[in-house]
Amino acid sequence: MAEFIGTAILLATVVGSGIMAEQLSGGNVAIALLGNTLPTGAILFVLITLFGPVSGAHFNPAVTLVFALRKEVSKREGLLFVAAQIIGGIMGVWAAHIMFGLDVLQLSQKSRTGNAQWIAEIIATFGLIVTILGTLKSKPDAVPLAVGLYITAAYWFTASTSFANPAVTIARSLSDTFAGIMPLHMPGFIAAQMIGAAIASIYCKWQFNR
Repeated sequence: MAEFIGTAILLATVVGSGIMAEQLSGGNVAIALLGNTLPTGAILFVLITLFGPVSGAHFNPAVTLVFALRKEVSKREGLLFVAAQIIGGIMGVWAAHIMFGLDVLQLSQKSRTGNAQWIAEIIATFGLIVTILGTLKSKPDAVPLAVGLYITAAYWFTASTSFANPAVTIARSLSDTFAGIMPLHMPGFIAAQMIGAAIASIYCKWQFNR
C-alpha cells in the first residue's frame, strides 16, 4: 500500500505540475521544465521521508530490482512492489487528469526516442541507484534529501529529463501532456533504465562494500 500510494502521489505531482507549468509558462519551455522539476524533487523528499520506514520507498521497479538482486527484497515481495508501483503510477496520472479537467484516458503523442535519449536514461538511472545505495552506506538519514536533489538536478543535465523509473515511464505514456512519452517509445526507455540499474548495482557492490 505504501508503494501504491507513494507512486500515485509521485505521478500526480509529475503530471499535474507539468500541466500547470505548461499552462502558466506562456510558451517558455525552460520555465515550464523548471515548474515541473521543483515539485518533483520536493515531493520525493516528502514521500521517501514518509514511506521509507514502511516499504523502503522504492516507487520504482528499477530500485526494487536492485534490492532484489541484493537479496534485501524477496522475489514475491518484489513482484508485489512492482505491481503496486505500476498501478499506483497509472492512478496518479488519472488523478492529475481529473484535477485539471482533462480526459482521463489518454495516450501520449510526445516523441522521446533515439540513442541520445536512451543513453541519458542509462546515466540517469545509474546515478539514481548510486545515490540511493551510496547514501544508505554513508548517511542513511539523508536518502530522502539526496534522492530529491539528484532528480532535481537530473531533470536538467540529462537529455531525457531523467525518467529513471519504468513505472513512471509506463504511467507517463498514458498522458498526452507536457510530461508524456509516446507508448511506442516506452520500451526503449525501460530497457535503458534496467541497464543503468544493473550497471549501478554491480558498481556499488564493488565501490561501497570493499
